[in-house]
Amino acid sequence: MAALPIAAPLPRASPSAVAVKGRRAAARVRTVPAALGDCCSGGGGMEQQHGDAPRSPVKVKPVMSNVGNSTNIIWHNCPIGQPDRQKLLGQKGCVIWITGLSGSGKSTLACALSRELHYRGHLTYVLDGDNLRHGLNRDLSFKAEDRAENIRRVGEVAKLFADAGIICIASLISPYRRDRDACRALLPDSRFVEVFMDLPLEVCEARDPKGLYKLARTGKIKGFTGIDDPYEPPVNGEIVIKMKDGECPSPKAMAKQVLCYLEENGYLQA
Repeated sequence: MAALPIAAPLPRASPSAVAVKGRRAAARVRTVPAALGDCCSGGGGMEQQHGDAPRSPVKVKPVMSNVGNSTNIIWHNCPIGQPDRQKLLGQKGCVIWITGLSGSGKSTLACALSRELHYRGHLTYVLDGDNLRHGLNRDLSFKAEDRAENIRRVGEVAKLFADAGIICIASLISPYRRDRDACRALLPDSRFVEVFMDLPLEVCEARDPKGLYKLARTGKIKGFTGIDDPYEPPVNGEIVIKMKDGECPSPKAMAKQVLCYLEENGYLQA
């Protein structure tokens, strides 16, 4: 019987080549934590390795901040930002701030506008003043200082929605100009669109959907906007909703006015 051929021995790697491959593999392994650490910067610092030789890890000391009564806090940045979210949604995140007297149609406009935008494929969220007082602001009264805190909280929440790429529609009386201006300052790059419901007091009082004007007139409610507490109208608001020929515009007409502004100023595209 013929003898089977004997396979040639495999070449053996030299010790120096094995050492080089080992160092390269170790280098690849060490880069994984660094790559993961770049995903969300902040926190307790990031360890860094330099070269192939093992060295002591270098820690980047986080920058602490004090904001108001909050001390020793750190701002964490993540790689997905507002532009990425806006591209995903096909729109620009912004805040549409609807302000005006009680009964002027703020909530009506907010819902009509949200519906129209939804039908067009845009993501919105309505922050209604009364709704927010059922939860987030349930601990606040209608005194001047509490009203200011009410608007500050809503402004901060609205800012987060805008940063998420959502068209946030805030509907509040927000009677004081300085509080609305403070909310505007939270949103750079013209992301704050102020809509003033410029309807006469007598029209709003005639509507009186919640019966509050009647209670205010009889003294059963104190500090009611337009009766015994002032309303400061916007000076340079982006949009003003007014009566035409003695008639109040329909919800659809009001929504269309705001929609035209959003389209003309590029808010409905990323």
